[in-house]
Amino acid sequence: MTATAHKALLSFALLTLTGTSALAQSPAATGTPAVACGGDLATFLEGVKAEAVAKGIPADVADRALAGAAIDEKVLSRDRAQGVFKQTFTEFSKRTVSKARLDIGARKMKEYADVFARAEREFGVPAPVITAFWAMETDFGAVQGDFNTLNALVTLAHDCRRPEMFRPQLLAAIEMVKHGDLDPATTTGAWAGEIGQVQMLPEDIVAYGVDGDGDGHVNLKKSSPDAILTAAKFIQSLGFKAGEPWIQEVSVPDLLPWEKTGLQPGMTAGDWFALGVTPRDGNTSHSGLEASLVLPQGHKGAAFLTYPNFKIYLEWNQSFIYTTSAAYFATRLAGAPPYQQGNPEPGLGDAEMKALQQRLQALGHDVGKVDGILGSGTRAALQKEQLKLGLPADGWATPAVLNAL
Repeated sequence: MTATAHKALLSFALLTLTGTSALAQSPAATGTPAVACGGDLATFLEGVKAEAVAKGIPADVADRALAGAAIDEKVLSRDRAQGVFKQTFTEFSKRTVSKARLDIGARKMKEYADVFARAEREFGVPAPVITAFWAMETDFGAVQGDFNTLNALVTLAHDCRRPEMFRPQLLAAIEMVKHGDLDPATTTGAWAGEIGQVQMLPEDIVAYGVDGDGDGHVNLKKSSPDAILTAAKFIQSLGFKAGEPWIQEVSVPDLLPWEKTGLQPGMTAGDWFALGVTPRDGNTSHSGLEASLVLPQGHKGAAFLTYPNFKIYLEWNQSFIYTTSAAYFATRLAGAPPYQQGNPEPGLGDAEMKALQQRLQALGHDVGKVDGILGSGTRAALQKEQLKLGLPADGWATPAVLNAL
């Protein structure tokens, strides 16, 4: 899922309005203007057409794009029932970074070597980074979603939960119809409107789309060169710096200022090396770069230094477990060995994690929603309490920590 999609699905403030028609008002903090939504579908589509025409899209193109558009109840059902991410890093990474995917990834990088070389030459993004996203998003294009894209976007733009996100995506999809890059009747993708082998939303395709095979179109569904180069340009736009690492597995000593670990600024890789953190690959040439020491399952489990380029993973998808797995996947494709799992302490189940979050809230911490997920807010709050208790402040939630609280 792209950065835009993630912000739409998880980060935007949500507001549901009822009635025959409405203007969805985002909180003032978002600075988002009112967006028309709801009401009679035909009237809604006339408004979308008028806005598209005002943006320079011919009326006949808008008519063709919106002809037969319908609300997809399955999209609304999927939107209302979004699951939460509760697997551990070990569980998720072992499932996603499989031998089969690594083998296919290696073959793809060889098959499209010239395209990947162009991606790195023009956008500074190496093949393993793109290939890992390609694998994790759609299994190299094998699983792209079967929801009609126009209907999905019409549904989500008409719905009053997040029209400020999805109306622009619908307008961008109409622009893709204008360019001949989207067929409103046959183009399918994910339920939230993402399209193609690397699952990007229409606005991002319009902004960063690259015709990699020279056919005059950007077709992320069928053209791997288009998907590879478009992903590279998009990743570059997120701030990826050519020639710099993104994540590096390390070994950690028994004693460290654990409270400084996690995705927080203030340390360089050299600072961590001086404290006894040791890269498994022996490469200390990036010691001057800012680096965070992340411990997905505490100080007894796997450990990684994340560098500034890791931020592009958080822009692509803000799930800590997904991003760490995707970044690790890219290092494997680049030749790194499997990470050392270590012997992490058992974590908490769903009910226990919610109890922990409630306890942290009672102690005055902002952990966000009590959802049973060990996210960044919960980890940061937990570190503060671990430090007070004289425990290793690694942000890993265990039964012992819950009992101590």
